[in-house]
Amino acid sequence: MPESRQDWNNPEQAHLLGHDERTPGHSHDHGHLVYPATGVLALLTAEGSWIAPPNRAVWVPGGFEHHHRAHGVTDMRLVIMPPELAGLLPPHPAVLAVTPLAREATLALTGPAERDAAARQRLRRVIIDDLTAAPEQPLHLPQPRDDRLLAVTRLVEQDLSGPATLGQLGRRAGASERTLSRLFVQETGMGFRQWRTQLRIHRALLLLTDGVPVTGVAAACGWANPSAFIEAFTTLVGQSPGRYQRSLRAASS
Repeated sequence: MPESRQDWNNPEQAHLLGHDERTPGHSHDHGHLVYPATGVLALLTAEGSWIAPPNRAVWVPGGFEHHHRAHGVTDMRLVIMPPELAGLLPPHPAVLAVTPLAREATLALTGPAERDAAARQRLRRVIIDDLTAAPEQPLHLPQPRDDRLLAVTRLVEQDLSGPATLGQLGRRAGASERTLSRLFVQETGMGFRQWRTQLRIHRALLLLTDGVPVTGVAAACGWANPSAFIEAFTTLVGQSPGRYQRSLRAASS
């Protein structure tokens, strides 16, 4: 892994973050891509969290206040995009699929080799072309604001393996199931079950990074059986949990 280079004025950077290390809250004038070559990286804002394993990158438009949190030793690569390329990406934070070609271009751009401005721009163009060829990835966990929803989400986070229904959680939080169901869609853009699945996948990524076996992750995150977990994980992350965990071990060796 590279040594961390802390010159934030340099548009292409590599930062080595330790497990559970967090960056201070900050924003950039220009949009930038954040790619974890190893480890898992979470981007946290007031609007929610986005999580990226090594086959995903997080896009952060200019001006968004945010901070990063590393899960596992994380080789974080940062590529700032000029306005003409940033305009091709979403106007909001997003998780994007990283192809092998985009990965190699990102590593080349953020590596130690000196390249002239024209070469760096060509590499950025390769990255953008590949990232925009695939749809936005569903690894965003919106942060609700309503106090009743926050109470429910805290209950879910405290017992992720629990099978409690929204109605049962609502009785503990002092709100009806109908009200909570409406608020979930209104504030997060998804229903309660979809939101909880997203949370479970986020937690699963972190547990897999910590080396927990797939069967243990499935149980800890609330799936009744490993096959259901594997199906949900593969749909959202793009690879099975076993393959994902093996790729982490290979990257750190």
